[in-house]
Amino acid sequence: MASQATSLPGASNTGLYLPAFTLWWREIVRFYRQRSRVIGVIASPLLFWAVIGSGFGTSFRSGQSAGQQHYLDYFYPGALIMIVLFTSIFTMMSVIEDRKEGFLLSVLVAPVPRSSIVLGKVLGGTTLSAIQGLIFLAFAPLVGVHLNLGQFLLVTLTIFLVSFALTALGFAIAWPMDSTQAFHAIINLFLIPLWLLSGALFPLAGASGWIRILMRINPLTYGVEALRNLLYPASPAEFPLSASMATLVLFSAFMFALAFLMVNRRTTKPAA
Repeated sequence: MASQATSLPGASNTGLYLPAFTLWWREIVRFYRQRSRVIGVIASPLLFWAVIGSGFGTSFRSGQSAGQQHYLDYFYPGALIMIVLFTSIFTMMSVIEDRKEGFLLSVLVAPVPRSSIVLGKVLGGTTLSAIQGLIFLAFAPLVGVHLNLGQFLLVTLTIFLVSFALTALGFAIAWPMDSTQAFHAIINLFLIPLWLLSGALFPLAGASGWIRILMRINPLTYGVEALRNLLYPASPAEFPLSASMATLVLFSAFMFALAFLMVNRRTTKPAA
């Protein structure tokens, strides 16, 4: 009958969001069943923050705070971004694992849009990294940071945008790969310098000329600066908060578009 052939209202939306939700939930369950990953993601940056921050101690004074900011305070936003970076990127190793296990192939041949695959996987990694970042935010009072509701919501939004962009980037890197070793090699070559040149370890103002240029074109710099502006509003900022947030939105949109493009470009060889 003609009435039976007619698509139900919202059916296309269901076909997009239900698979995406399923993949999102799978990422959440998979991560928190591996307790060692949860502990490692939090403990490593916390140890890094405490050791490096205490090691530099009062020998470092950021120019942004007129010589008054302890390095442990200055480094806190960078340590928070480190948690988001590592969680976002390494969560996307599940793409390679899913391909090896055959799960990804079963998803690709299912009658679901590929955009739902990208959306589900990226939102899953984003949720995990954002939660880990917010957990680390509990240590903010130790560096004298006390947020009101408005600041907390803006910090949460910043963490979400950085998480979303980096997860989409991790997805785009992992999608064409068949080896976790190759994935690690790319991470060490590309993403660690991305974090080092984000203003996490040293301020942009004190960097040399060519380093300053790299830091200005590094989108992660704007995430670190946005967090620093929100956590330490009394300190002078390299960029206005609005400019940093706008850059993060554009970075997130670009990375998601890149991940979507990678999914649609990949083809499998026909069986002989």
